[in-house]
Amino acid sequence: MHLKKRVLVTGGAGFLGSHLCERLIERGCDVICLDNYFTGAKQNVMHLLDNPHFELLRHDVTFPLYVEVDEIYNLACPASPIHYQHDPVQTTKTSVHGAINMLGLAKRLRAKIMQASTSEVYGDPSVHPQPESYWGNVNPIGFRSCYDEGKRCAETLFFDYRRQHNLRIKVARIFNTYGPRMHPNDGRVVSNFIIQALRGEPLTVYGQGQQTRSFCYVDDLIEAFLRLMDTPDDFTGPVNTGNPGEFTILELAKLVIEYTGSKSVIDYRPLPQDDPKQRRPDITLAKAKLGWEPKVPLTEGLKKTIAYFDAFLRKQA
Repeated sequence: MHLKKRVLVTGGAGFLGSHLCERLIERGCDVICLDNYFTGAKQNVMHLLDNPHFELLRHDVTFPLYVEVDEIYNLACPASPIHYQHDPVQTTKTSVHGAINMLGLAKRLRAKIMQASTSEVYGDPSVHPQPESYWGNVNPIGFRSCYDEGKRCAETLFFDYRRQHNLRIKVARIFNTYGPRMHPNDGRVVSNFIIQALRGEPLTVYGQGQQTRSFCYVDDLIEAFLRLMDTPDDFTGPVNTGNPGEFTILELAKLVIEYTGSKSVIDYRPLPQDDPKQRRPDITLAKAKLGWEPKVPLTEGLKKTIAYFDAFLRKQA
């Protein structure tokens, strides 16, 4: 019997994964951080490399992996349109083959495994806010489908492994998340606005900016992951993990300009294909089963994220 819990985090050098690795080490776990560095970066976990309970492994989840662990957090997948549309076939393979390989590993080890799924399984929702029972409204052949349908298929695989092999699974549906270590060039709205504002460039708003999003600070999301993994085996999810506070994109742009003190103006562009008009989680289930709800308001989280990117850009100068 191992004295420390052994945990594998795929996508561990990415935005979310690096924060999760930190929390797991704080909890006293032995952590294997796996990443192929397509969107993750060694810099995100550099401060952990001297820790004897942290191990960094360059590997792509589309290939089988053989390690010995007790729990698996499957986070590996590019998650912004710029990155997942770069090689859409590989994006789908990462979600589907990656899920098959990690589920196969969990099956062999009888390990517990969590899938980092996404609110994108709801597509452009006709139900608002979105409960877990909503099946979604997804275009299966659009530019976003490689990500949306890949994640939907991964959920299917997780539940089939549960039914067929009695695997211990957990599925978290992640809504828009932001915070330090976001990729600076991922085109996501929070990082995009902050970098544009800090550089004094126009903020790119698509349409009239009336589409809504719900923004969850990274620390809150990682707490939800840990609580979900700690739930009894009979609770699988899927469970929405996001902040139910809802803002229009235009409201966010104006907040970023205010908090950065930027003189940036707003540049309105045509809406991209299949861009969801609204997005807000119903977190009733998370409150009931995880005892969780977000604590960090957007105003506070934005200031921390702006400070991170300000320091990041100064280093690049």
